[in-house]
Amino acid sequence: MQPKPFQPESFSHDDRYVQDRTTGLVWHRCQNRILYADTDRSSVVYHANYLRYFEFGRASLMRDAAYPYREIEESGYVYPIIDLGITFFKPLYYDDPIWVHTRPAKLERVRLRFDYTITHVENGWLICRGFTQHCALNAAGMPVAVDPKTVHLWKMFPS
Repeated sequence: MQPKPFQPESFSHDDRYVQDRTTGLVWHRCQNRILYADTDRSSVVYHANYLRYFEFGRASLMRDAAYPYREIEESGYVYPIIDLGITFFKPLYYDDPIWVHTRPAKLERVRLRFDYTITHVENGWLICRGFTQHCALNAAGMPVAVDPKTVHLWKMFPS
């Protein structure tokens, strides 16, 4: 099955954000490069490493939104992953430059979801799409409502 194209273009004269011409959705983006340690014996990126790239994208988005994850934890909240999914389209290899595109996707009372799209910087290939769903917990590990600053981020992120 052929994936729907991802065609990012500049958004608001800020290189950290792009808008997909296909869907109209705005994405935060950050660049990374594949390390040799990320590859397996077949010379491609080991599938579990994509979760690290998602975390990099998520942390970069939160940091650029002036609400780094460290500050979230200091305010008494943690957001463990409770569900995730990845659909792969093309492999990545050592030293490939990638864009990790991340956006706040869904917000519920105690859960939130981030969506991700990874593309190759040099040729624009769509590498994968994925998501992570998180549950808001307090310091004691009990489910709680999503913190107000995170709710604000979801509401203020361009659609």
